[in-house]
Formats: sequence, structure tokens, C-alpha cells
Amino acid sequence: MPDKFAATWVSHSSLGDFLACPRSYYLKNIYRNPSTGHKVQLMSPSLALGQVVHRVLESLSVIPTEKRMAQPILEQYEQEWKSIRGKAGGFQSDSQEAMFKERGAEMIRRVLKNPGPIKQKAVKIAADLPQYWLSEEDEIILCGKIDWLEYFADEDAVSVLDFKTGKNKEKPDSLQLPIYLLLATNTQKRQVIGASYWYLAISDSPEKQELPSLDEAYERVLGEAKKLKLARQLGRFVCPEGKRGCRNCTPFEQILQGKAEFIGEGEYGHDTFIILRNEADEKQSEIL
Repeated sequence: MPDKFAATWVSHSSLGDFLACPRSYYLKNIYRNPSTGHKVQLMSPSLALGQVVHRVLESLSVIPTEKRMAQPILEQYEQEWKSIRGKAGGFQSDSQEAMFKERGAEMIRRVLKNPGPIKQKAVKIAADLPQYWLSEEDEIILCGKIDWLEYFADEDAVSVLDFKTGKNKEKPDSLQLPIYLLLATNTQKRQVIGASYWYLAISDSPEKQELPSLDEAYERVLGEAKKLKLARQLGRFVCPEGKRGCRNCTPFEQILQGKAEFIGEGEYGHDTFIILRNEADEKQSEIL
């Protein structure tokens, strides 16, 4: 078996970064701050909100089914929010933070009112970071976390559930479903019979998705992963819009240019930055 520490590791987020903009992939996944040797990340209100809501909901899967909905979930949300208050969450003002906090609280209340699969049996993958060899020959490992696996006892099978906290729906050509199908199939023993997205900001229940075949998922994900590996070997990470940059890489370029504010070390050891904008810009970005 090849050395996993020398392998190319890919995930839904890293492949998504690469396909959107190779330069963005480089800045998020390879570049290290020369002052500290750490990778860098940009914190934003939307990212902070998503992290907190996910932490709260995913923590329920390890609680026995009969006790799950009796948990003080809103109180837990309040406690989790403390970790992203102010600049730690990329917030530019108290009013902006209050708006995002209420948005997240509304998502939690929605789940409490319409728990659906949350009150059903669930399977929890034991690994902190589920992973497996996508291709030993190509030395590529696929990894990633799955939000929730609903368990169906009659069939001894599972269905993937992904929580969405943003306002936009997943694109039909997204690699998320193929990647989650491969991960769930290869990191736990039960058959995967379905998948759903739960758009918590707009929907009271999950939306079922059509899964690709395992062969189709494998060929598609491996094909894109090979392109990523080749780019790493060649050291070629060019923005599709050239030197002017695109919306994916330009914010990270501001870190390199000293135009972002360092706010501390993130939970995975990343140097975390924020880009300061005035409140009018923030309101405009929400409108768009």
C-alpha cells in the first residue's frame, strides 16, 4: 500500500476550490503564511453561521433517539455562538452579527418544529475524518465529513443528509453527491440508498436527490482528482480570469497583500483573517 502521507488528499471542498479557480485552491490548501508556516483562511459571517449551526445539529446524532429532541438545542446554539462573536466571526458591526445570529436561530427553531429525520435513528461514522484510498495506483485519498446518516432498520441501510445554511441551492453538476456516495459506501458497512439536502433557511424538510451509480461517481471524482494531482505536480495554479483574479481567489490575494486583518489561530491551526468592509458594502452584498 502506498504511503498515505505522500498521497494527494481530495475532498468535496478542495475539489470544489480547484474546479472554481486553481489559484483559489492553491491559496486555501497549499500556501502557508511565511511568518508562521500555517495555512490561511478567511472568516466571514456566512461561514461562521454555517459552522455553528452544523456543530449544533451534528452533535445530536450521537444522542439516543428517544432523548434527542429533549436536548436544550437553542441553549447550545447560544453557547456555540460565543466562539464566533465579533471579529472572530468576521462581523463588521453588532447589528450585522445580530442579523446573522437570528438567521441561525431561526434554522434551529425550524428543525425543532419539523425534526423529520433528526428524530430517527442515525449512524455515526467512527473516524474524525472519514477517508479511504480512492485510487492506490494514483495515490489519491478521498476524505470528508458527512453531516448525517439516517438509518433504515428494515433495510439495514443509510441515507445521506446534508445541512445547507446558505441561500443558494447546490448546482446540479456539483461533485458533492458523488463524493458523499463514495465516502459513505467505503467508510461504513451499510448500503447507501438515498441522499437529501436540507436547505434550513427556506425549507421545513429535506429535498431528496437522485444518486448517481457508484461506477459513475467513481469515474467522475477520480477524473477530477487526477487533474488536481497533475496541477500539484506541475505547480500550476492559474486563475481562469488571469492576473486580475476572480471572486474566488481575489479575497485570499488580499491576505498576501497585507490588506486583511489577522484575528487569531483557527480551530485547525490556520491563521485566520478578515477583510474589513463598511456596513453599506455588507448590505449591498446581502441584496445581491
